[in-house]
Amino acid sequence: MNVATPRGGKTIAAHVTARAKARDFAVGAAAITLACLFGAFVGLPLAALLVRLPVAQLADMMHETIVIQALKLSFETTCAAALLTVLGGTPLAALLTRDFRGRDALASLMTLPLVLPPVVAGLGLLLAFGRAGLLGRFLDVFGMHVPFSTAAVVLAQTFVAAPLYINAARSAFSRTDRELLDAAASLRASPVYAFARIAIPPALPALAAGLSMSAARGLGEFGATITFAGNLPGVTQTMPLAAYVAAQSDMDAAVAISVVLACASYGALLAASALTRTSRQPA
Repeated sequence: MNVATPRGGKTIAAHVTARAKARDFAVGAAAITLACLFGAFVGLPLAALLVRLPVAQLADMMHETIVIQALKLSFETTCAAALLTVLGGTPLAALLTRDFRGRDALASLMTLPLVLPPVVAGLGLLLAFGRAGLLGRFLDVFGMHVPFSTAAVVLAQTFVAAPLYINAARSAFSRTDRELLDAAASLRASPVYAFARIAIPPALPALAAGLSMSAARGLGEFGATITFAGNLPGVTQTMPLAAYVAAQSDMDAAVAISVVLACASYGALLAASALTRTSRQPA
């Protein structure tokens, strides 16, 4: 029976350690390389927009009618969609924090618009609110025609972007101390009053972060909007649609609009990130 000497054992251990270090170095180098390549993949198109940006003519392009109309419409519809999202999404998120049969199925259904193909979302909205749609046929009786109107843009943006706010709100409300709500109930406070005074205040930063993400998503919506609302200048032509149209004839204008959109979206992401950090800080 061969017994390894202490010197031999140290040699084997050193060899194993060297191999482990070499392996860790190789894996780390590969991971860093892949991370850099993927970062370049994401950053290259954005850099291409900035390189192609006609800085000298930017001011003049921003005063063109199509750009002004699209900017104004995008701002108005995004704000309207954000308002609808807060009014409807906040109580829905609160409901989803409670235990009841079918809660997970309902939560998944509310998140579904995030992964639906945009054209499918737009087609669904058209079949729901169109003149022959499930609800549209009743609205038509009162002379209300939603498709291919500014209201259709708001509904499209709300439909595809609201899940971001709802999920953020649900996560924030789920961290509420239930004992505080029970204590408020024992003092005969109504559930609505207790929720408004106990659950909402500490959740405000998270709600604002979710709303920023939702607004950024709504601002960039294209597929559902063009399917449900069309592409009418001054009526339904938002910034993404204006960039698409401009790209057919004036690439410089399309790039300028795209850069404005990218900057607005990046600003929303920075705000959401800052608000998320605030919401995670201990009280």
